[in-house]
Amino acid sequence: MSDRSPVISRRVLADGGSFPESMHPVLARVFRARGVLSADDLDYSLAELLTPDQLGGITTAAALVADCIEDSRSILIVGDFDADGATGTALAIRCLKAMGHSSVGYLVPNRFEHGYGLSVALLPELAARQPDLVMTVDNGISSVAGVAACREKGMTVVVTDHHLPGPILPDAHAIVNPNMPGDDFASKNLSGVGVMFYLMAAVRSELTRRDWFATSKAPNLGRFLDLVALGTVADLVPLDANNRRLVATGLKHIRNKRCCAGISALFRVANRDRARAQSSDLGFFIGPRLNAAGRLEDISVGIECLLTDDDAEAQRLADVLQSLNDERKSLQQTMQDDVHGLLDQIDLSGSTDENQQGVCLFHPQWHQGLVGLIASKVKDQIYRPVIAFAAEDADHPERYKGSARSIRGVHIRDVLVDVDARHPGLIERFGGHAMAAGLTLAADHFETFRQAFSEAVGIRMNDELREQIVLTDGELLGNDLGLELAWAIEQAGPWGQGFPAPCFEGDFEVLDARIVGAKHLKLQVCPAGQRGLCLDAIAFFRDLSALPRDSCHIRLVYELQVNEFRGRQQPQLLVSHLIHPPLAD
Repeated sequence: MSDRSPVISRRVLADGGSFPESMHPVLARVFRARGVLSADDLDYSLAELLTPDQLGGITTAAALVADCIEDSRSILIVGDFDADGATGTALAIRCLKAMGHSSVGYLVPNRFEHGYGLSVALLPELAARQPDLVMTVDNGISSVAGVAACREKGMTVVVTDHHLPGPILPDAHAIVNPNMPGDDFASKNLSGVGVMFYLMAAVRSELTRRDWFATSKAPNLGRFLDLVALGTVADLVPLDANNRRLVATGLKHIRNKRCCAGISALFRVANRDRARAQSSDLGFFIGPRLNAAGRLEDISVGIECLLTDDDAEAQRLADVLQSLNDERKSLQQTMQDDVHGLLDQIDLSGSTDENQQGVCLFHPQWHQGLVGLIASKVKDQIYRPVIAFAAEDADHPERYKGSARSIRGVHIRDVLVDVDARHPGLIERFGGHAMAAGLTLAADHFETFRQAFSEAVGIRMNDELREQIVLTDGELLGNDLGLELAWAIEQAGPWGQGFPAPCFEGDFEVLDARIVGAKHLKLQVCPAGQRGLCLDAIAFFRDLSALPRDSCHIRLVYELQVNEFRGRQQPQLLVSHLIHPPLAD
């Protein structure tokens, strides 16, 4: 099946712009289209970072943590079961130990036993540790009951999170979250590990003020930015200027062998070149291997991989993560095979039929930890908001857990708020962001919810939002389709969510096509009318049916990359869309 043809639109260029003459003109065009107007805006030095004191609640939180360090009282980190939570947990422990505190541990809920965050179900295991201070990372803002239960047992609670707060806030001793109402922090896009990095920097400043480091040097916490870069990219938060500074520095550490042993080992098992590490490596290869542990079993193996300084132990744990990721891929493929039959039962033809605007899918054999991946894949396929559900417990299938993914312009958490307001009690609990959310509901409410969800999505949809729009940076001339620009693009990163890598469009003639790796389409193409310029192109997870039968001409949307194979470097097109040209009359 060929691609569903999207609407291609050029990125809007900002006016003006002042860049060095040495900058490739195409790259200058790319930056202008992303609102960057001078080389100063591309200064990714840590000196340009927003300062910790601008983040609400951080002064109180830092003082509470510093008190524990001074008094040698125990701190327990309550993390989350994804890459952001794992890196944030590892970061907190490494930073606290670097500041001289040894009484620190961590506890991460098992998604199948405890649910998400600092839940009441987690309390028995948490209380058994008898911590003086509980500090969350990448969760806690919705843990109203869990925080209250901790306080009842005499624990001090510091919540660090980046998720959107609900109408009721937890009664923690301190909350650090850039998305808190009234918080003036300029970057609302910090990841969970990013928030923790800021708190640890504030703790170091507070300890310095108290002369804690009078007989020793205050640690350089910037050395842990490899963890911040990994968690930030893996969590798909927008790479605004502040996040790009964090990620850029972390990537430099990774390339220069100044990263933790676990990240190095993960690059090895993923067969990626650490010396040329890009944000795409973190997002597509390293992050998923960490996430596989949290999706299938327990994220603790990933955290331990990030905490060890022993190369052999890091490699052993990375091998475990690799095996889990292989298992995840197999299970996911089985679930994706199930999707075809489920979609066949749904009429997706009518864009004005309110029953077809938002799609809910459930299969009794689906794995709870993988429904988010399925929702994302189906959302891309049918281009409308999707929630994939699995039974919360195979032995007690009376409750469903769902993971939602949305399209541009449809805020999925707000959709769930609408459903909850119109149908009180239908959803047991929910939370999330604009593009992703999670929820729990009773199995016998599923059909009612399916209808209510589709209606709520339909209210927010319009004809413009129903169109899949692919933004590109225009066309490239033949002499730009070379290594010079490909290298310039690679070195100009980090690219990622909210600051996408340059994406171009153009008409090409297909000279050769074959399948590689059993599932990827490898092409040799030349720009239309320029037979003298041959280029390799790769379209992942496509087959020969993606090509037009009646013509060797096709329009591609692609990224220009450097491909290195057996020591030879050459430009390559990474194809995201193959669009058939209209047949001649």
